[in-house]
Amino acid sequence: MTSPHRANAKTTQVCCICHKPFGLRHLRSVDHLRPSIIKMLEEQEGALPDHAMICEGDLSKLRRKHVEQLLQDERGELSALDRRVLNDLSSDVSTVATVDPEVVQPNTFGVRAADAVAAFGGSWTFIILFASVLVIWMAINVIGLFKQPFDPYPFILLNLVLSCVAAMQAPIIMMSQKRQEEKDRLRSENDYMINLRAELEIRQLHEKIDHQMAQQWQRLAELQQIQIDLLESEAGKK
Repeated sequence: MTSPHRANAKTTQVCCICHKPFGLRHLRSVDHLRPSIIKMLEEQEGALPDHAMICEGDLSKLRRKHVEQLLQDERGELSALDRRVLNDLSSDVSTVATVDPEVVQPNTFGVRAADAVAAFGGSWTFIILFASVLVIWMAINVIGLFKQPFDPYPFILLNLVLSCVAAMQAPIIMMSQKRQEEKDRLRSENDYMINLRAELEIRQLHEKIDHQMAQQWQRLAELQQIQIDLLESEAGKK
């Protein structure tokens, strides 16, 4: 009869890094890891016992360290965006779901006015209306519709009005453009993070496929050797 201690030993094993017992569903065999990960693990922990197991938490940390070293070798110092992608990759969180949304500004009168002025000031409607006002203004003062022109040539009052309009319109348009530039910056950062995450995922996928192919070739070679041994043993009997 199997003792409870032996039954428990079959369902739990110790992690080779943290040396804590875990259930088998929370452990991964070191033999099934990629060679680059195994090499880093051996450099960190030394020689590993046969059929060593590693828990999911330590495996995630090891994978992140491996990817971080690869990025540092290729790009040098990592940026905050690179580290954020590494955190998402190690915790198996979608980078698309964690990117910052667009800049959220309070829906105040100033914000609405800045957007409205920028939209109207950059349209043909504004150009046509402004040109019409200028023509009418000058026509009234040149033709002499009134007994005394309110702004005779050289239209000093008109120049003052135009200077005031330009002085007020320019900073308002710049406020709207600044908000748009912030949105564009966040969009470019989001695209960079998503592309980097895709690059790392594809790289890991290639390593997994290469590792699986190497294991399959090894198994095929072992099966072929077994078949050769069987054929030789049958030939010896005859």
